Amino acid sequence: MSFFDILETRSADERAADIAKALPEQIARAKTAPGYGSALADVDPAAITSAADLAALPVLRKSELSRAQAENAPFGGYTVKPAHGFAHIFQSPGPIYEPGGSEHDWWRMGRFLHAAGIGAGDVVQNCFGYHLTPAGMIFESGARAVGAAVLPAGTGQTELQVTAARDVGATAYAGTPDFLKVILDKADAMGVKLGYTKAAVGGGALFPSLRQEYADRGITCLQSYATADLGNIAYESAAMEGMIVDERVIVEIVTPGTGTPVAPGEVGEVVVTTLNPDYPLIRFATGDLSAVLPGQSPCGRTNMRIKGWMGRADQTTKIKGMFVRPEQVAALVDKHDEIVKARVIATRDGEMDAMTVQIEATGGDEVGFGKSVIEVLKLKGKIEVVAPGALPKDGLVIEDQRSYD
Repeated sequence: MSFFDILETRSADERAADIAKALPEQIARAKTAPGYGSALADVDPAAITSAADLAALPVLRKSELSRAQAENAPFGGYTVKPAHGFAHIFQSPGPIYEPGGSEHDWWRMGRFLHAAGIGAGDVVQNCFGYHLTPAGMIFESGARAVGAAVLPAGTGQTELQVTAARDVGATAYAGTPDFLKVILDKADAMGVKLGYTKAAVGGGALFPSLRQEYADRGITCLQSYATADLGNIAYESAAMEGMIVDERVIVEIVTPGTGTPVAPGEVGEVVVTTLNPDYPLIRFATGDLSAVLPGQSPCGRTNMRIKGWMGRADQTTKIKGMFVRPEQVAALVDKHDEIVKARVIATRDGEMDAMTVQIEATGGDEVGFGKSVIEVLKLKGKIEVVAPGALPKDGLVIEDQRSYD
């Protein structure tokens, strides 16, 4: 069994001792970042040496980060160096701005790619986006960390993707789970045989039927759980029994909206403290739901495991690898005087995500509304215009009808 480094196989006591040293140092860094202000003013870093101690600190939510960034662009005062001190500045929908570094595996994605069997001798076709958002660079950084070459393919242009994959001999795919199927189906239609044997996916749910389809094609597909703010949080190994928490983050599972840790095994919101010295996010609430799995992975990695992504603590939903948020739906409604109400529905069309936007309106048309949906939600979807009063009065503006079993 090959491991990325010795951190992955530490004993519980060794890991606790290392955290007890690293965590106070990170809290001390965070206290120097003006964004935390009074939130950490009275905190003694030396008293915070474990995940249990973190529970006494306030949770930082993305909405707070967004407000802080609006007042103090671009990072809201939560970094320990100025914007020009970073290699990259990214923009995610919101907008939310994230820093990026060029230092060795700044987002810690190499650990996942290594667990997925990707390394020297591989050519990774990186189909994560390179435009504004950080996912493309996150995975490219990880590929460099494991010695793999990168084809920076980005999204779209499926026929060119197939041609490039064939010509350069791509052996591995990185991207959202369902875009790989788009490429494979296009290759079949073109009569091209591709050489993928490995896939490292993220940015959306990997449905069991889709993973099996890839396996039937001889492609081992593993998934990671990462965010633009935090980098890699957890990842699958060949054992495919839950997701192993990365060695440079501390994960808590808490009651949504409270920050109070739940009992072991219960479902709650994922709250993450990163040990990244440049961007010390402390108890950052992801809005995602998960639960801790007991025991250790059969692969030999010893860190805590979580069950993976189990939905959202709010109505925010990821569709085609992009978050759709209630405030975006509200912005869509505000954009047209004739729109009374709107509802986004996420479904599956075969092995692909699909989005329908139902719009209660007193006028307008599907074409005009469709253009606004692309502009505001950053995704294309089917538009259904319905009469005022037709949508359910259940409080939902985003409904996820997909099954994750």
